[in-house]
Amino acid sequence: ASSPDEEWPEAEKAEKLARGAALKWASGVFYCPEKLEGLAQYRSRETQRNSSIQSRLKSTVQSYLEGVSAGLEQLRSAAQEVQSVCQDLGAAQWALLDSADRFQGLQQMRALMAEHVQLASVVQVLPQLFSVHEVFSHTLQLLGGQHLLEAHAELMMMEHLRDDILSQLHLRGLSSAQATVLSYFSGLQELNESLAKQLWDIVGSSLQLVREDPVLFVTAVRIIEREEKIDDTLLLEATFLPPGRPKGWRQKFYHVLQETITGARFHAAHVDAEGPGLARHLAALQKDIVSELRVVKDLMVQCVPAHYNILSVCTATYHQALISHLQDILREDLDKQALFLLLEWALRVYRSTEMMGHPDLLPEVDVCALGPLMSPELVDQTERKYVVKVKASVLEWMQRTLEVEFKEWFREEEPETDHQGFFQSALPVIVMQMLNENIQVASLITDSLQQKVYNMALEELEAFLGRLREALVQCGKEHQKDRTVPKYYVSYLLAMLNNNLALSSSVSSLHPDTARREVPASLRAALDRTQKKACQLLLEELLLDLQPLCLQLPSRKWLSGSQLVSSMCEVIDKYAKDFSRVRKPIFTLLLAESELLVASQYLRALMQKKMVCKNEGERGQLCDRLLQDATQLRELFCGLGLDQSQQSLEAVFALRELICLKDPALLSLEVLGFITKYPDVSDEHITTLLDLRGDVSKEVRHMVLEMMAQHPQVLPESYRPIFNTILVPAPELPFCLRKGKCA
Repeated sequence: ASSPDEEWPEAEKAEKLARGAALKWASGVFYCPEKLEGLAQYRSRETQRNSSIQSRLKSTVQSYLEGVSAGLEQLRSAAQEVQSVCQDLGAAQWALLDSADRFQGLQQMRALMAEHVQLASVVQVLPQLFSVHEVFSHTLQLLGGQHLLEAHAELMMMEHLRDDILSQLHLRGLSSAQATVLSYFSGLQELNESLAKQLWDIVGSSLQLVREDPVLFVTAVRIIEREEKIDDTLLLEATFLPPGRPKGWRQKFYHVLQETITGARFHAAHVDAEGPGLARHLAALQKDIVSELRVVKDLMVQCVPAHYNILSVCTATYHQALISHLQDILREDLDKQALFLLLEWALRVYRSTEMMGHPDLLPEVDVCALGPLMSPELVDQTERKYVVKVKASVLEWMQRTLEVEFKEWFREEEPETDHQGFFQSALPVIVMQMLNENIQVASLITDSLQQKVYNMALEELEAFLGRLREALVQCGKEHQKDRTVPKYYVSYLLAMLNNNLALSSSVSSLHPDTARREVPASLRAALDRTQKKACQLLLEELLLDLQPLCLQLPSRKWLSGSQLVSSMCEVIDKYAKDFSRVRKPIFTLLLAESELLVASQYLRALMQKKMVCKNEGERGQLCDRLLQDATQLRELFCGLGLDQSQQSLEAVFALRELICLKDPALLSLEVLGFITKYPDVSDEHITTLLDLRGDVSKEVRHMVLEMMAQHPQVLPESYRPIFNTILVPAPELPFCLRKGKCA
């Protein structure tokens, strides 16, 4: 037998721990001698405390023992009851085994009972089954008389009967018998189709019916809702779904309504692609859509359940139909008016108070919730088409304007003048008005379209200026053939310069943004080229009149004091009077170019090697003549308004100094000053001038040319060339044979 300590190791461990704790406490308390006086008190107190703990332990153990005793008693009672139940179950088992044969007869009874129930069910529905065809006929009569609710009630009754029978067959696995039932109730299909046809006809005429006879429309909606509830119930049960279910008539209602809306307005034949026809079509659409949405909002909404959201459905249907309709129209080859109408209608009219934002439709129709009729890509594409059409129209109009202008140049009368007496024509007004009108019209649609048309206008104006220059060249060629044609050639060139100036000053006003009215560099260059071409033709005309006079100098007759330069001054003065018919900046330019032309022609004539001074006397005469001619010409141009500092005739005075120099040995220094002032002078020019003196030796000539080679000149940016356009005749090469002996 084991000791108590082995049976209860935990008790031994607890006792050791308690003893250790007590010793630790006692050693701590009685460590000091003075504490030993209270030993009796500590012992008495601990004795009382141990007695209290022991009494509580005894009480607790006693209660546990009593509970264990009661539990054991209950277990004994339960064991006795379980034994009694086992005995009763055993007896029942033997009794059932004895009665097993008798239960076989009950199985046959159960089968007979099930058959009886089925037959009883059949007997109950026999009257209804026998009357099915009669009900079919009656229902057809009701449908013919538009008694739709009564007809639908009978139809639902027949469908319920059929579906109940089919459900029973399905549950019993008698699927083969379903075909017979369906054949017997085949008339239901015809009734369903007849009723559905009438319903969809009513829905198709709903907009008219709600105004004239809403009862019929409300009846159709009630029938649709009945069928929708039956569909929902059958789908929830999900045990057996009869044939033809779910019917989905509510969805069909929406489909028919949408088809009615789109078919009546948007499935029409070919739409007129011309502006007036399309305008009538869009106006009719606008009027009809607003009118029909009013009917939906005020009348149809009251005839259908709120969850139909009928106004939102109709609004969305019209919106989507219009999107497709506009895309179909845009596939046609539309003219510019039609494209403009479409853009205006889709981007401005559609959302305005004239249509979807109409006061009668607010607030139920939310304009902000509607998306755009045309996507940004389609808008951009349509705007580009419109710009192409406008460009073609502008091109045609400008071409016609140019043709009229070209014919006017050949008239037998001078061009018209403004209130200041300057020549002009209607060309700039017509061109700018046409371009500005197209830009302003485009601003009614979008800023992007306005910018596109503005860019196109500048491109076309630039191209027009190119064609105008070609016309000026053509006119100049005709004039070269016969200088009497056109009669007022110079006057019309001057008018064209004024026109070009008017275009240049007004083109900036075309820009839509007043803060960014800058003329593009390419257009400004085109305007400059046109101005230069007209100025060039005028100067060529002046040159034709000056050339016969320039050919007469230098000569001995000229040296002796002819009126050659006076005649030149008369020609120049005549042209200057004509030039006064252009505005000041152009007049000043023409005067400066004319002076440069006269100076260069005068210098060119001197360098044609027609004359060489024979002696000092002739050189003196030449210097005097050069001084008189240059002074006379300078005074003429100063009198016309050209400042002396802007004149090129100073080159004649400088050249005269080279001729008048007494000592040829000083020519190098004089030539150096001359080429410094006129860096475009070449060796050939200086050689020709030295030849004109007639007293320059080969050594001096070589020294001058060597000096020029040592001092090459660079043209300053602000320098106005005069000598680089003057060609010097090539010197004659020596030949061994005499001219008359060539074989």
